[in-house]
Amino acid sequence: MDLQGRHILLGVTGGIAAYKSAELVRLLIKEGATVQVVLTEAASRFVGAATFQALSGRPVHGDLWDARVPDSMAHIALAREAELIVVAPATAHTLARAANGLADDLLSTLLLAAGKPVLYAPAMNREMWQHPATRRNVARLRADGAWISGPAAGEQACGEIGEGRMVEPEDLLQDIVAAFQPKVLAGVRTLVTAGPTFEAIDPVRGLTNRSSGKMGYAVARAAREAGAEVTLVSGPTALAAPFGVERIDVTSAQQMHDAVMARAAQAQLFVATAAVADWRPAQTFAHKQKKRDGEPAPAIALQPNPDILAGVAALPSAPFCVGFAAESEQLVAHAAAKRERKGVPLLVGNIGPDTFGSDDNALELFDADGHRPLGRGRKLMLARALVAEIARRLSGAAR
Repeated sequence: MDLQGRHILLGVTGGIAAYKSAELVRLLIKEGATVQVVLTEAASRFVGAATFQALSGRPVHGDLWDARVPDSMAHIALAREAELIVVAPATAHTLARAANGLADDLLSTLLLAAGKPVLYAPAMNREMWQHPATRRNVARLRADGAWISGPAAGEQACGEIGEGRMVEPEDLLQDIVAAFQPKVLAGVRTLVTAGPTFEAIDPVRGLTNRSSGKMGYAVARAAREAGAEVTLVSGPTALAAPFGVERIDVTSAQQMHDAVMARAAQAQLFVATAAVADWRPAQTFAHKQKKRDGEPAPAIALQPNPDILAGVAALPSAPFCVGFAAESEQLVAHAAAKRERKGVPLLVGNIGPDTFGSDDNALELFDADGHRPLGRGRKLMLARALVAEIARRLSGAAR
């Protein structure tokens, strides 16, 4: 559980998206956090205090003069307990008050008193979100150190379609988890490949592999949690892109190569986790090839695919390159040789087939000094450890 032992204060303000905040409380509790809900008067018109109390297991606060709190100073006591304050939904009015330091109720007062990180999840009509006053207020909050999650685009309660929806609770949860991760890659432009490739034989059949993409998606999420600007070039997978990560969908190795090479010059870090097919059919048939009784199976001539990792590593101003090697035997010998062959400073190896599709993995790091284990565990945990390792190496290279 990523939030085990964390104490989060959730401020719920007066918008229809307040119903999403109830689900957010459930998700936070499931991740091991304790949640203290502060409800504004307007919010209570949408979702009652009893709902949040039942979900959080704690009394809900909303009164600046709450006699249940010692000295009736709820804004001080609640603010001191919190490790992170999340305001979701954050209405245009709430953002305006916070940006200008106005404090006339419990939530706005504790935002001034807390001295803790604050994450806002805006929710409003698209015209309100685009209004210059709202944009100024958001810019000021960011400049003051607040995090802004969203908003998302889509259908709104008023019937209009556009940007302004509160992000979904599952996505907001990712941003809350990210708030507790060290920002060791802050601002680093990062390019990640993930998943398998599919090399078409005909419109139905093709050559592919068992990669699920989970390790690459975990690396993309961990890099984004660490503050990086992440673009994920993904082969065919059943996975949702990590929140806040730009995903470029491709199918074949050639398409992945083209997408990566178009972006590699702007990247500072390239992590090649994709299981790229080494070969593709020399000929792709226009129609499905039929099996005919008594006839032998057709011979399929193969030709090599472009080497994406080696190509990026050979660029004149190459980003810091990290390769992956999934082996079925002799991991140390094969991975060490692959690192040398590709010309990359760091390669991550594992015995692959048993980990494809699994949420767990065991990784080994290979560099010019030899190799050492990174550890065994959940892929996201290992991805965070790898990101920390990469950040140390980037920091050393900068010096």
